[in-house]
Amino acid sequence: MRFNVYVDGLNLYYGALRGQPYRWLDIRRFAQRLLRTGDEVHRVRYFTAKVLSFRGDPGAPERQAVYLRALQTLSDVTIHYGHFLETKRMMPRADGPGSVRVARYEEKGTDVNLATHLLLDAFDGDCEAALVVSNDSDLAEPIRLVRARFGRPVGVVLPILNHNPRGTRRPPSNTLRSAATFERFVTGSNRHHRLLAACQLPAALADARGAFARPAAWA
Repeated sequence: MRFNVYVDGLNLYYGALRGQPYRWLDIRRFAQRLLRTGDEVHRVRYFTAKVLSFRGDPGAPERQAVYLRALQTLSDVTIHYGHFLETKRMMPRADGPGSVRVARYEEKGTDVNLATHLLLDAFDGDCEAALVVSNDSDLAEPIRLVRARFGRPVGVVLPILNHNPRGTRRPPSNTLRSAATFERFVTGSNRHHRLLAACQLPAALADARGAFARPAAWA
């Protein structure tokens, strides 16, 4: 079958790639390896938001920009942007009485953009099946609609290799699993480490702007 692949980029990064030696991921090859023999990747839609320069990691925007540039060297890969919303509010202190003013950053638009293109591609007959790379349960309803309204199989890839901020393993979304036709996981197993290692982009690449290389911190 001919698959369109829809990647929730930040969900994949924080769920399986952050802190791992696999961040220079060839997302097209990765998706192809998750499909059955005979299935093919038609196009990949990668959904993300441009990260901000946080105090603890000022180089993050530059590394992300290089990676997005690398993805654009792959055939039939398009990037779709949401954005980060900054809000400042007073919140209770964790170390005693009183409140402190904090800045909070929320990623906005990725799930809506992904759902929109998933439904539109199904309506346009742009694919025979879909593969959604995310562990975000908000995507369950558009997945159900694509299956019910258009009769397209939709698989989900749940990135749960990394731990969440509370230090526990990220659980797979059962809501997503129940909505999908089939499921794949990216866990801490040796098999999945080998899969990610086998799907890395070349360390040096070139495009119309010239040559560039994988960020040194990702080597």
